[in-house]
Amino acid sequence: MEPERTGINFWSSLPVPCVQELAKETTATVPPRYVRSDQDPPNISDSTACLPQVPVIDMQKLFSPEFMDSELEKLHHSSKEWGFFQLINHGVSTTLLENLKSGVQEFFNLPMEEKKKFWQHPGDLQGFGQAFVVSEEQKLDWADLFYMITLPTHLRKPYLLPKFPQPFRDTLEAYSVELKALAMKILDLLAKALKMEAMDMKELFEEGWQSIRMNYYPPCPQPELVIGLNPHSDAVGLTILLQVNEMEGLQIRKNGMWIPVKPLPNAFVVNIGDILEMVTNGLYQSIEHRATVNSEKERLSIAVFYSPKLDGDMGPAPSLVTAGRPALFKRIGVAEYFRGFYSRELSGKSYIDVMRIQNGTH
Repeated sequence: MEPERTGINFWSSLPVPCVQELAKETTATVPPRYVRSDQDPPNISDSTACLPQVPVIDMQKLFSPEFMDSELEKLHHSSKEWGFFQLINHGVSTTLLENLKSGVQEFFNLPMEEKKKFWQHPGDLQGFGQAFVVSEEQKLDWADLFYMITLPTHLRKPYLLPKFPQPFRDTLEAYSVELKALAMKILDLLAKALKMEAMDMKELFEEGWQSIRMNYYPPCPQPELVIGLNPHSDAVGLTILLQVNEMEGLQIRKNGMWIPVKPLPNAFVVNIGDILEMVTNGLYQSIEHRATVNSEKERLSIAVFYSPKLDGDMGPAPSLVTAGRPALFKRIGVAEYFRGFYSRELSGKSYIDVMRIQNGTH
């Protein structure tokens, strides 16, 4: 299938400066285009100890006869009330994770001349650059991103992953396979927790679309004035994030407060995306989150996004639509849905609101 027919090539973003290079020259004052007076200040109260913490789910317990029921209930509660959880004992090898982390760090540390080989091409989102930049006046995030589609393999760009330095290329290949398997396990468990038809979930996601985004947030002399990544909910089905170094920065919006996520070593931070909110008919909700930066040290993370196949369509799972809970969202083609998402600025949960059936209420 040609990429154009699946709607890949209409996603583009205007070119922007490399923030990693800009940060080396920015010693005192942030350039005006990065100053975000429109945002809640990134620094919340110093006393974060009293704030609630994102729930922790133990995957081993989900497959243990003794703890399965209670851990599944915990997973259900986390997905319903938080839309986020940290996943421990997930089965992805520590060696692979350590190789991945060092590979990501080295990739962002490549000389600029090497990085240019992996830069976004005009009219495409894949490669180094930014997403969601739709005007020259738009304010920018204090971050560099590298984004690429990894599955299905026919949508990969020949000038990206195949040209990666070794051993990082093999590490990413292995990670892509492991994370697809993990995403399908999580989706199956969520279907179980919701008591929905397992096949509804499986058929939608089995030949799914996977992409990877590496994030680099350089230190900033005025971190309180910038944002690393604009507040948003993820448009995808499921996001699985790994913290690459020890710097915190991810915050999620809960009850009107920004709550920092304190990542556990080698745990995944998993979150429900807009597509799962639609598929679960609003029973699980995608939650706004953002990335903040600091003045001391860079922060790096790698996110894997998993979604239904692009040539499919989606909407609330039939088994979760009842007379008492009618469909809250429209059915839409997956490619059409993403075409709409990538043509807008990234802003809160504004895009999923477009998908709502107007008479539907939570």
